[in-house]
Amino acid sequence: MNLSIEDQLFIVGGATSGFGKAITQALVNEGASVIAIARGMDKLEELQLSAPNQIKILAGDLAEEDTLSRLLDLIKDQPIHGMVVNAGGPPAKMVLETTLEDWDKAYHTILRWKVALTQAIVPKMVSAGYGRIVYIESVAVKQPVENLVLSTSLRLAVVGMVKTLSQEIATTGVTLNVLGPGSHNTPAINRLYTKKAEQTGLPFDHVKELGIQQIPVGKLGEAADFAGLALWLLSPQSKFITGQTITIDGGAVKGIMG
Repeated sequence: MNLSIEDQLFIVGGATSGFGKAITQALVNEGASVIAIARGMDKLEELQLSAPNQIKILAGDLAEEDTLSRLLDLIKDQPIHGMVVNAGGPPAKMVLETTLEDWDKAYHTILRWKVALTQAIVPKMVSAGYGRIVYIESVAVKQPVENLVLSTSLRLAVVGMVKTLSQEIATTGVTLNVLGPGSHNTPAINRLYTKKAEQTGLPFDHVKELGIQQIPVGKLGEAADFAGLALWLLSPQSKFITGQTITIDGGAVKGIMG
């Protein structure tokens, strides 16, 4: 399928690891250009070397206002065709383990900056009459995940914001959708296995194997496969889908609406 994204410009957060890196590579393979954002300059420079004519880099934490300001300076008047809103998650904790400081930090690291970024970029897309935004959240927004109360709660707030905005701008040619990854073979999953190993006293590898056994398809997902659906949602082909939360979880969500 021709996704018709050649020469389009995309913003990708968390671009040097996991889903962000896989999506960046997939966009480049389709001939698109990417503004890749991550905190570590070394990995960004390494990523840029793979496609120097297609990748621009920005080192910074999108939760910080200075990073958003530098991003807008980098964009200037360039049309933005799509954006991947993606960053790491909070620590794995049970409800009664959390402190109010944990909740305050989770608000800043999961929700606040996404609202600010959305409010900065969406008007540009609306003015252009076209745009695609994909928010990478978690399967926990459909079915709570053990030890992930901070992620579950604040990511649900992101989903609420995305759904509401998608309705408000539905006629503009701009779509917003959420992808909720389940267990994938990326660095992020290890914090859950580590937490469970601490709780049970079982070896990390054994905990990981037990986790994989809970996935109906019997294996972890791969970031490259996840990127395939993200790419389609970032393309003109997805024009009739907006405000949706789609889980990519190997069948782990048991609810019929999962």
